[in-house]
Amino acid sequence: MNLDGLDPVILAPALAAGALVIATHVPLGQQVLKRGIIFIDLAIAQIAGLGVLLATVLGFEDSGWGIQITAFSAALVGAFGLYQCERRWPETLEAVIGSAFVLAATAGILLLANNPHGGEHLKDLLVGQILWVGFDQLLPVLALYALVLAVWFGVGVERRPVLFYVLFALTVTASVQLVGVYLVFASLIIPALAARRLSMRCQSLFAGYFTGILGYTIGLVLSALLDLPAGAVVVWSLSLFGLLVSFAVKRAAVDTDLSPADA
Repeated sequence: MNLDGLDPVILAPALAAGALVIATHVPLGQQVLKRGIIFIDLAIAQIAGLGVLLATVLGFEDSGWGIQITAFSAALVGAFGLYQCERRWPETLEAVIGSAFVLAATAGILLLANNPHGGEHLKDLLVGQILWVGFDQLLPVLALYALVLAVWFGVGVERRPVLFYVLFALTVTASVQLVGVYLVFASLIIPALAARRLSMRCQSLFAGYFTGILGYTIGLVLSALLDLPAGAVVVWSLSLFGLLVSFAVKRAAVDTDLSPADA
C-alpha cells in the first residue's frame, strides 16, 4: 500500500475533474437511457477521440485550439450522422451506433499504425490520464460544462433532439480528453442505471450524482493507495457503488409500496 500516493496536489485536480464530468454526464446519461440509445456515448466518445488522434497526427499542439476544433468537428459530424439515422432508420439505430464505434476505433489504429508512440496514444485515449490533470486544464472545461448545464436545464432538451446531439458532442469531446473513453461511458451509463427506478427528476439526479461522486472519490483514492491505473479502478468503483445504490433504491421502493396489512 502506497500512502505517499495520497498527494493532494495530484488527487485534488483529479477529483475536481471527476466532479465536473459527473455534473454533466448524469443528466446526459439519464436521457441516453430514456431514449434507448445506450451505446451512442461510446460511439461519439470514440469518434471525438479519433478527432484528437487525427489532430495529433497533423501536428497540432496538445490542448491547443486546433486539436479542440478537430475533435469537436469529428464528434459533431458523428452526432449529426447518428441523429439522421435515428430519424430515418430507428429500428437499426443500435446496429449503426455499434458500427460507427468499430469504424472510429479501427480508424484510430490505422492512423497510428506507423507512429512509434501509437500504443501509448491509444491507451491514453481509452483509459485516460486523470491523475495528470491540472487545475489550469479544468477552467475552460468548467466554463463549457456550465454553459451545457444552463442550456440543458433551461431550454428543455428532451423536446429538441438536434440540441441534445450538439450538447452531447460538445460535452463528450471535452470529457474524453480529461478522463478517456472508458470513463466517459461509465460516467454516463452507470449512475443512470443506478437511479433508473426513481421517477422524480430531482431524486434520480441526486442518486446519480451520489453514485458518480462516490465512485470517483473512492476509485481515485484506491488507485493512489494501490498504485493501479486510475481510470480502470474508477470504472470498477463506479460499478460497485452503482449496484449498491440500485439495490438501495429498489429496497426503498419495496418498503414504500408495502402496506401495513402485508407487513
